[in-house]
Amino acid sequence: MAKIGNSDLEVYPLNLGGNVFGWTADEQESFAVLDAYTGAGGNFIDTADSYTARVPGNSGGESETIIGNWLARRGRRDDIVIATKVGNWPRRPGLSAKNIREAAEDSLRRLRTDHLDLYYAHRDDQDVPLEETLGAFDELVRDGKVRYLGASNYSADRLAEALSVSDREGFARYVALQPHYNLVERGYERDLAPLVAKEGLSTLPYFALAKGFLTGKYRSRVVGGSSPRAEGAVAYLDHRGERVLDALDEIASAHSTTPAAVALAWLAVQPTVAAPIASARNEEQLAALLASVELHLSAAELATLDDASQ
Repeated sequence: MAKIGNSDLEVYPLNLGGNVFGWTADEQESFAVLDAYTGAGGNFIDTADSYTARVPGNSGGESETIIGNWLARRGRRDDIVIATKVGNWPRRPGLSAKNIREAAEDSLRRLRTDHLDLYYAHRDDQDVPLEETLGAFDELVRDGKVRYLGASNYSADRLAEALSVSDREGFARYVALQPHYNLVERGYERDLAPLVAKEGLSTLPYFALAKGFLTGKYRSRVVGGSSPRAEGAVAYLDHRGERVLDALDEIASAHSTTPAAVALAWLAVQPTVAAPIASARNEEQLAALLASVELHLSAAELATLDDASQ
């Protein structure tokens, strides 16, 4: 298990993404994935109020609703760590105190719980003073509706400022950061990683498989099929991307596993990372993700992946 920052949250080292629930996975398929994940020892589920608002026919909150229904039917709330987010849903945009309070109540209702284990600012809102945002989050913590706080999509400067405000005002601090970080997106390492390490936070990277590119499924710009993520994945298909896929293939073959498992195993051992976030729409996809937890890469293999992704 991995520990998040200076909190008492102990989590499975693979964070199950809920962004596909209500999108490419209906409720029955989502329940099957959740059952398989927890059956393997997983206890950490990531979602957001905005999931899956941009899907035709949806309005938002679908992922939280499915997870809440599963928690209620399985009676698993006490042993599952639930993370959700506020601020990126067009129906409840931004990080004003009013929106945070109302969004939290809505998420609690959809998730069918009385508390959130980890509540993220989904993205920075520079139109609202940090004092207002952080004060509203602190109130939720003091009221027992939220245990810990996290930030997603913050720059290093804004994260540092937010932590300084919390320290000055005596507010609950962010304990986690959720950035875009993977083998082909390594900008996090430049400014954010040193700050996260210095401040004692943990990182939970999203798009850990680069929108599916690091699964090795997308190797041509002429993509067939109906994958909603294909366009985003093939954007990485350049000389560097091809080098990364070649390295993943070689190491996966040596371990009799998949490129996805190798990519997640590389990410999981990077400094400050507690648990990469990855999603699966069925049990077969989940199996490849779970394999990463038991996969131990050698120093030489890690170096090969580092070199290929530079």
